[in-house]
Amino acid sequence: MTILKAVLAASVALGGAVGFAGQAMAEWPERAVTIIVPWAAGGGTDATARAVAQELEERFGQPFNVVNRTGGGGLVGHITIANSAPDGYTLGVITIETTMFEAQGLPGAAPENFTLLGRFNADAIGLNVRADAPYETAQDLIDAAQANPGELKASGANRGGLSHLAWVGLLNEMGIDPEAGPWVASDGSAPAMQQLAANAIDIVSTSPAEAQSLVDAGEAKTLVLLADERSSLYPDIPTTGEALGIEWSPLPFRGMAGPAELPEEVVTKVSDALAEITQDEDFIAMMESRGFSVAYQDAETFTQTVMRSRDDLVGAMQAVGLAQ
Repeated sequence: MTILKAVLAASVALGGAVGFAGQAMAEWPERAVTIIVPWAAGGGTDATARAVAQELEERFGQPFNVVNRTGGGGLVGHITIANSAPDGYTLGVITIETTMFEAQGLPGAAPENFTLLGRFNADAIGLNVRADAPYETAQDLIDAAQANPGELKASGANRGGLSHLAWVGLLNEMGIDPEAGPWVASDGSAPAMQQLAANAIDIVSTSPAEAQSLVDAGEAKTLVLLADERSSLYPDIPTTGEALGIEWSPLPFRGMAGPAELPEEVVTKVSDALAEITQDEDFIAMMESRGFSVAYQDAETFTQTVMRSRDDLVGAMQAVGLAQ
């Protein structure tokens, strides 16, 4: 081989190596990212997920496509996230139900099955009834459930999910048999509110934001917020302590996650992006206009919150017979 040929061969080999290294070291994301939402379109998780996805698109220059995977009270979507390839191209929005599946004998969607990327929202649950319901206060509602066991039906999501636990846990805290207010399972707040509007159920346990459209239309009213303190977004709604004289405040969350063993690059980039998004004045104003709070936690803090929530909620589930 001549010297010239040797140099050319070395150049080709080096070029190939550089090209391969360039592919291996390509920065995420190179293409579209799928965002799995475990709840129905039109609900609060779906609405907030689409708002965050739009912001992520603007920051990373790639599509972030929201896909709803409903069923099993959120289990189907959560398992879809957990079982996806750990390459950063399938992420999802997880909710507090992931802290409760395992205690119900439903494996595959426990916190350990995910890489937690950050929290962007946390809103207390409220109890919502039809506007023409004969209850002016939360105490009126609880008294009616106690006086007419089995007649007032509630919904908001799946049996065993946080909306359910919030309702039956409240009854339990009030010394009332949780079966006094039977639960009708649904795929989320949106279909539950539709059932309320159709007079098929009596109570929806969900955030005030998810009830807001019917409240604004004069078809529903929110009687109480299951929280320790009043919300700045809903200052006229009393807390459980004020309305019922008890402490009961299960706080749901919405956060970004991916499957376990997600690359650190993805964890850092998404968590940092969420920090920017949740500090953006336009995003905050948009969320508040829809009735949603903005409550950021980075990946590490969010992981701690999720683990603590699991400990608290499993204890409550056991108290009302919802945990194995």
